Amino acid sequence: MPKGSTQSNLALKGEVHMSNLTTWRLNTSDLPALFDKIQKYGLGYDDYWFDKFRSLHESTSNYPPYNLVQLSNVESKLEIALAGFKKAEVFVYTQDGKLFVEGQKEDKETESTYVHKGLAQRSFTRSWTISDDTEVRSVEFEDGLLSIVLGRIVPETHKRVDWL
Repeated sequence: MPKGSTQSNLALKGEVHMSNLTTWRLNTSDLPALFDKIQKYGLGYDDYWFDKFRSLHESTSNYPPYNLVQLSNVESKLEIALAGFKKAEVFVYTQDGKLFVEGQKEDKETESTYVHKGLAQRSFTRSWTISDDTEVRSVEFEDGLLSIVLGRIVPETHKRVDWL
C-alpha cells in the first residue's frame, strides 16, 4: 500500500486487515455462467433479456458474409453475399422481432474431383434482431448478392413538419 493512502493509514491504526485480496475480471466467456446464476437466484427478472444476451454470445458464425449500409437516418441496407445460391434456394422472412435469411443448398452427388473448394455453398440460417419500429421495405437478389432495405417507421407526430 502506498504510504499516506487511506488504506495504509487505516491499516496502521489496526482497523483494516486485508489478507486475501483478489481481483475478479469478467470475460465474455463468463457471461453465460453469470446469467445462469442471476436467473437461478434472482426473482422477477425477465427471461427475455437473458435469452437475448445468451443468443448473442452463442452466435459465432460469420457465414455468409454481410455488409450493413446506412442509407439515411431512417433507412439502411443489409447486403449478404450468397455466391453459388439460386433465388429459389434463398428464403427471407420476419418472425418474433427477428429477420431471418435462410439458404437451403441441395447436397449433390457430383463426380467432380475438386483440387480446391473455396466456395462454401452450404445451407445456413442467419438472423438479426430488429426493433419494433423497423420494417422490411424491399428484398432483391441479383448476381449472388441479397439486398434487404430496412426502414424505421416514424409516427406522424414525430415527423418533421415545415410551416414556413
